[in-house]
Amino acid sequence: MRITEVGPVLLTGPSSNDPWITFAKRLRTAAFVEIRTDAGLTGIGETYAGYFGPELVGPVVDYVRPILVGADTTDPRELTARMRRSLTYIARVGAGAAVISAVEAALWDLAGKAEGVPVHQLLGGARYDRLPAYATGGPSPWPPEQLKRKLDRYLELGFTAVKVASGYLDQAARTPVPSPRGPEGAAQVEVEKVEMLRAQAGPDVGIMLDGHMGHRGDRDRWDLTTATAVLTALGPYGLTFFEEPLPYLDPGEYAELTRVSPVPVAGGEQLSSYDEFRLWMDRDAFAVAQPDASWLGPSEFVDVGRLAARRGAMVASHAWSAGAGVMQNIHAAFASPSALIVEIPPDAGELHTLLWGDNLVIEDGHVLRPDAPGLGVTLTDEVKERFPFRPGMEEFASVPGKRLRS
Repeated sequence: MRITEVGPVLLTGPSSNDPWITFAKRLRTAAFVEIRTDAGLTGIGETYAGYFGPELVGPVVDYVRPILVGADTTDPRELTARMRRSLTYIARVGAGAAVISAVEAALWDLAGKAEGVPVHQLLGGARYDRLPAYATGGPSPWPPEQLKRKLDRYLELGFTAVKVASGYLDQAARTPVPSPRGPEGAAQVEVEKVEMLRAQAGPDVGIMLDGHMGHRGDRDRWDLTTATAVLTALGPYGLTFFEEPLPYLDPGEYAELTRVSPVPVAGGEQLSSYDEFRLWMDRDAFAVAQPDASWLGPSEFVDVGRLAARRGAMVASHAWSAGAGVMQNIHAAFASPSALIVEIPPDAGELHTLLWGDNLVIEDGHVLRPDAPGLGVTLTDEVKERFPFRPGMEEFASVPGKRLRS
């Protein structure tokens, strides 16, 4: 079997069917890579870069195409190594590495289809029959009664664990609600929120918070003192983890917070290679590492999982890509020895559901092991025609002169 065609597919469609998501962002972009072969098989992969910078994907795919078409092998590890070696200066980390992750995922999908086995089997074999899943809920809507309704909806959908953001976002104005300043004020907001969520959900529902400090400007970022105060105050409430309580500026600060916090500290979604993760995890910066297989690739996700196991940490997949990226993360999590929980977009939109079809099954709050060949993803011509790419719908943090449109 030889590769005959490699190309990007850019799409724009609904970010979700979830009104608690769409009030903040209605549309999303997504970027995929298709690899076709002379055997009639097609591999599909997705890069999370398509959510933030979709127009960056095509040039990288164009660059690596000669490495793939007509190559003497279709082995994902070998071809990925060749791509990274060729693009050393722009693909060690960042967007170049993230686009290569989609090509790698498409190669794994192709390999699984050719052998008639799911990708997690090729990544070392499934270590679980099922994994806990959580509904990733995005902003905490204001007023708080809306947040309680949001929680109730996720529990109705069958989830037994939920994550929402720190702070609040006013639904009507789509602007952050000002919080009391200082460490004590920040802690008060989050404690009152978690007390409300715990009273609404009961003691057995998993609750997680996300600080999003990797995206916030200097004025809104927590420092180590504030993050320590917040997580210390949240200690009695049994959180599964607190994600991104600090920006990705100093692994030493993350390590100190992880050392003293009674709540497991999670992070890593912006790290785009195993080597980058290793620099942080060798410092014990995360109690829960969050690799994303649509950002650093399925193979290196599993490598991070093995590293976490050696360091006494866990991994929780990060997955806010479209349907293929979610499935990439699920397969990688099932092959990782230290998987704690997987992130799932609740009430997902058609850029998710039409790709994974019946191959993503959630039962009693757990994702069942996928068994379809490859990633279990289908990208049809109908989907491509229904959701044509619309420039300017990507996600970014608004700054003066560059404001998010959807």
